[in-house]
Amino acid sequence: MTTIKDIARMADVSRTTVSRVLNESPAVSKEARERVHRIIEETGYIPSEHAKSLRTKKTKVIGVILPRLSTETTTRVVSGIDRELGKKGFQILLASSDLNINKEVEHIKLLESRRVDGIILLATNTLEPIKTAVSEAKVPVIVVGQEFPDAICLMYDDFRASYDLTNLFIKKGYKKIGLISVDEKDEAVGYWRKKGYIKALEEAGLPIEKSWQAEGAFTIESGYSAMKAIWEQSDTKPDSIVSATDRMAIGAADYLNDVGVAIPDDIGIAGFGASELSQYAKPALTTVDYYNEQGGIEAARILLEEMENPAVKKNKKNILKYGLIERNSL
Repeated sequence: MTTIKDIARMADVSRTTVSRVLNESPAVSKEARERVHRIIEETGYIPSEHAKSLRTKKTKVIGVILPRLSTETTTRVVSGIDRELGKKGFQILLASSDLNINKEVEHIKLLESRRVDGIILLATNTLEPIKTAVSEAKVPVIVVGQEFPDAICLMYDDFRASYDLTNLFIKKGYKKIGLISVDEKDEAVGYWRKKGYIKALEEAGLPIEKSWQAEGAFTIESGYSAMKAIWEQSDTKPDSIVSATDRMAIGAADYLNDVGVAIPDDIGIAGFGASELSQYAKPALTTVDYYNEQGGIEAARILLEEMENPAVKKNKKNILKYGLIERNSL
């Protein structure tokens, strides 16, 4: 088996020079670098990642903390992260918090103990324990989906997306627009999407009726229950529903179908997420597309930049693009 000592002998350089070439150090002449690379190519030498990590104190592993492993949004984000990091020879180590803030904090500490080179956190809340864990982390952390004051964040423009989606309802003539939201502990989805909805209604002079609003918990079942609560508690029924997620919108549509309310003839409905389910719903669901895979790519790029140049000042708040997909539910 070829060793660094063999490569050094055949290239007529020191073992230190070979190590510098392998670690992409600039402190090697062009001629020596080319000679080492030629010998490596000729011999088919593959450096030991374990030995390399001992020399560089880098593992080429990135930790990714997810709210859940089973969601389509998470899958798309992770796909983007893995694709971009793979170009640079990094692997990812996944950890799921199951929407448990204590697990998020534990996973940051656990991943640090596993000597990952950085962490990407798909955050679901902005509570103090997780903000503190991120700010005290000893490796670079990129937060996706929420805004943390002391971290580099990659965020969706939830307020503006909700504002635009609600205005789409208004442009189509809807006047009594309800909302299925989530707990405001999830600041992005629960707070800012609700604020965007309210702002659009205020500007249009339309009613903001409490009985047309209910809270779900991201699932199809919770969307069904939230729609049932709205329908049963409203003397005057809403003519449309903004849902904070596609899955809850699909659950709401199931309830409306069960009670004989036709979409979109009797009521309009739309969601967020551009999930695969949304295009196969009956009727196909109008939705906000957050381009999740591209978001994962951007998160990986920003983390790599921070790892390579930690002293360079970075944007603390990075906003991703989104688009509206109009389908037959409005």
